[in-house]
Amino acid sequence: MYATAPDLLRLAIVPVFAWAALRDIRTRRLPNRLWPPVYLFGAVLLAVDLLIRWPIGGVADRLFLVRVAISLLFIAPLGVAFWYVGGFGGADAKALVALAIVYPTFPTYVLPIAGIPALPAVEPALGVFSLTILTNTVLVGACYPVGLGIYNALRGRRSPVMVLARPVAIHRLLAVHGRLFETRGGYTRNGLDLDALRMYLRWRGTTLTAVREDPDRHRDPESVTETYAPTDGAAHLEPVTDGAEGSATGDAEGTAADGAEGSATDTEPMDIEPPDDESAADPWAAARFLESIEGTAYGTDPETLREGLETVADPDRDRVWVSPGMPFVVPMFLGIVVSLTYGDVLFAVLRAIGLA
Repeated sequence: MYATAPDLLRLAIVPVFAWAALRDIRTRRLPNRLWPPVYLFGAVLLAVDLLIRWPIGGVADRLFLVRVAISLLFIAPLGVAFWYVGGFGGADAKALVALAIVYPTFPTYVLPIAGIPALPAVEPALGVFSLTILTNTVLVGACYPVGLGIYNALRGRRSPVMVLARPVAIHRLLAVHGRLFETRGGYTRNGLDLDALRMYLRWRGTTLTAVREDPDRHRDPESVTETYAPTDGAAHLEPVTDGAEGSATGDAEGTAADGAEGSATDTEPMDIEPPDDESAADPWAAARFLESIEGTAYGTDPETLREGLETVADPDRDRVWVSPGMPFVVPMFLGIVVSLTYGDVLFAVLRAIGLA
């Protein structure tokens, strides 16, 4: 393979994102310590690129600087903006910033095989590689609903929401990620986040099985006399109880979560104030839970939490529709692979129909 030394070194980002994608699928958490070395790696390679081109003077050199500026001053802040408005998770935003630093311009790889063109094969005139990765990522992500619909159809799960959600057995609910896509009254796109459900159960020191076996007692806010650290709702953490109300294990897996985005806390029990008359009107102690934790539990409000609990506690239900959501780092990894081999898919399509 023939390429500049920095472009060859940039290929090291592929296995990093492959690992991140696999971990994101399993835990929906990526360690914060992953990104600073990637940022430094990209900055060093960019500095080497500048030294190779120094002194800057030709048209090609100035165009290189423009592309770098677009990547660093537009693509990187775009990831932060998406996170700020809730379109990205924190790890997704950091991953896009990493790509903006590592891949500001198109690399070129020439394989020593006759008949194989230089890769990437399709390069748009703008030539900002991080933008190509982003557009390819969005296109890959758009295929997910189609695949989900086919998956459900092959298993006979036909529903108006089959391209957006899949049915999950309630006894497996806490082992998956996503959001409830239904309530007692029908389908909803704003159902309870399962991370928030796990946080709530850990906060109460109970289990979903216990809730389903005795919903009336759990619905009574006065039954909450002792609470526990809710963690961050990660599914890969061990339960904080053994199934007995009010017991805590203190298992090491219930702590720090590897410094991951939204990391968990410890599992020591916490005394709370006795419920007053106002809290007695707080079914499931939902409002008290949200008031007692840091943050918003993934945007959950008391009514959403109560409705979700009523749905999963319904004895007539054995499964619920869940919108699994696609961890953005997964299509981002696939977008990197497509970009490094084929190039800019959107530009190729626009060119084919005469719009580019």
